[in-house]
Amino acid sequence: QRYRPDWASLDARPLPAWFDRAKVGVFVHWGVFSVPAWGSEWFWWHWRGEHRPDYERFVQLRYPPGTTYGDFAPRFTAHDFQPREWARLFQRAGARYVVLTTKHHEGFTNWGSPVSWNWNSLDTGPHRDLVGELGQALRESNIHYGLYHSLLEWFNPLYLADKESGFKTQNFVLKKTLPELYDLVLKYKPDLIWSDGDWEAPDSYWNSTSFLAWLYNDSPVKDTVVVNDRWCSNCSCHHGGYYNCADKYKPGTLSPHKWEMCSSIDKLSWGYRSNMNISELMDEASIIEELVQTVSFGGNYLLNVGPTKEGVIVPIFQERLLALGRWLDTNGEAIYESKPWRVQMENTTDTVWYTSRGALVYAIFLTWPQDSVLKLSSPTPSPATQVSMLGFAGTLKWQKSPGEGLLITLPYMLPSPLPPQPGWAVKLEGVK
Repeated sequence: QRYRPDWASLDARPLPAWFDRAKVGVFVHWGVFSVPAWGSEWFWWHWRGEHRPDYERFVQLRYPPGTTYGDFAPRFTAHDFQPREWARLFQRAGARYVVLTTKHHEGFTNWGSPVSWNWNSLDTGPHRDLVGELGQALRESNIHYGLYHSLLEWFNPLYLADKESGFKTQNFVLKKTLPELYDLVLKYKPDLIWSDGDWEAPDSYWNSTSFLAWLYNDSPVKDTVVVNDRWCSNCSCHHGGYYNCADKYKPGTLSPHKWEMCSSIDKLSWGYRSNMNISELMDEASIIEELVQTVSFGGNYLLNVGPTKEGVIVPIFQERLLALGRWLDTNGEAIYESKPWRVQMENTTDTVWYTSRGALVYAIFLTWPQDSVLKLSSPTPSPATQVSMLGFAGTLKWQKSPGEGLLITLPYMLPSPLPPQPGWAVKLEGVK
């Protein structure tokens, strides 16, 4: 089938199956914004676009007079960037795909873009192809590779001129955005394109539909590539591949369309901040809770870290990722390749969530019941029902509930000085 460059045709393309099966990904925000490492990855915009006094004061205090944003690029060194170490960490975190910022709204490209002269990671800063190096390491680890790419660039003169014309001219798109998108696809053959920076202009300006038609019809990744929904000012939650809708999006119900929730360990920023405080970071329990809710409602979970300018993923981020991985080592059977069940959450509580695989049903509970008896009212047991707990050998005793559902006697847990793990999963066989 050939896809036409219109949304009716493009939206009808089936989503490649690997994406729904994957469930868990890691997002990486890395760029020149990692140099000031303050405020957020929108540093340049807050400083130069909005002239926020706190940003102007920050630069005055820390950098020589007359410093420009361009002066930060040589300090973006990536001296300690070890792509294989990153890949190993992401694998241990349980990530089935990783999305790297190839270019944020600042326009600096993490590969040697031929249309970003001297504002890319080969010509200045690291003098390395960051996109290519990470891609190779991830492929060696069998992790799908996604590329984040911003359509717009805040301060690019071509973009500003097009904007001034009410987006009647397309110089920026034809000379910058599209050449870079084609280059990324042909050079790195990504499994996913995570588009962003779409909100100011219509699809007719971005030429989104013609790019996607080429991507689906003729590109080297036409059968495997997945895209999100940020391709024009009114695309989010309506057009493209799977839906992001908004950052940290939570539909709160089962969605008929495949979607993804992107979240960040640092609750205040996607890029690295040198002054972050432990209270501003997600803890293990809230990460697991977001993951479980997201997957129960049919979504994928994309968890973000921001590396330092040297290319270090700081130990607290590593610790959070490894905690997620340990939880998935035990409970991943209830997450990976699962499908939403007929009920997503236990009707009496938001601490029990359901997933399914074929005839198997998984109940994931986030708090341990006080009497060690788990009450589930949604599943209907049968004489053939068997219950087990992921990470524990053998079956669990259960009985029919006086009302509906079943009562499951959980294994005895030894009192422990360590905090309990943030969630457990029971596997139900032979229930309806």
